[in-house]
Amino acid sequence: MCALPQLYAALMVFSCVASVSGNLLLLLLLLLHKNLRSDTLILTLSCCFSDITLSLSAFPLAVYHAVPNPPGPPPSDGVLCQGGGFLLLLLQTSSLYSLFWTSVDTFVDICFALSYSMIVTPGRCRLVLLMMWSGCLGGAALPLMGFGHYTYREDRYLCGPDFSPAHTAFVMLWLVGMFVPLVAMVSLYSHVVIVARKQARRGTFICNEINCHYVPANIYLRSSIAMLSTS
Repeated sequence: MCALPQLYAALMVFSCVASVSGNLLLLLLLLLHKNLRSDTLILTLSCCFSDITLSLSAFPLAVYHAVPNPPGPPPSDGVLCQGGGFLLLLLQTSSLYSLFWTSVDTFVDICFALSYSMIVTPGRCRLVLLMMWSGCLGGAALPLMGFGHYTYREDRYLCGPDFSPAHTAFVMLWLVGMFVPLVAMVSLYSHVVIVARKQARRGTFICNEINCHYVPANIYLRSSIAMLSTS
């Protein structure tokens, strides 16, 4: 049992390095390849910002409290614990909802390709981002205003929402706010996969500088496999 805190600290360090490295790699790809950018780039940047900030703020605190002989956890009613819980919930929800709206963008791009440019516009993306962050700020501020409570959680070595029965209403609101976008993302991506499989069965069109010609699905798949195996 004594090795569990050290194992937890090692996992947190690995998660922090992996998260920061992955998001920095994504930002580098977006910087180097302009064709990867779109009107919804701000949603991707929002997700990267939330993940990197969460990794550099919450994870080091968890490692600090999990190491042997720490100076002790912060008091639950202290400013440090309440601020840490607020930041943790804010960044977690903003990252989740940024991913959700990115999945909505993918769904619209695949299933409504002809009207995508009319549905997804830079102005609407900025409005969605503003409303999303406002909602996340409001949700994270609820425990500071008396609806719910932030407390130090010994199982995570972090300050976070109190899930005790005394705060059932806040816990239910938190569960709905977390599970609804998760279920929606699974549904959207499942529909995208179904549409992609139907398209693969029908085949595709390959275009050159002169014209386009239809390629049946079986020939297209065989040529794709051959190209991948020889590349």
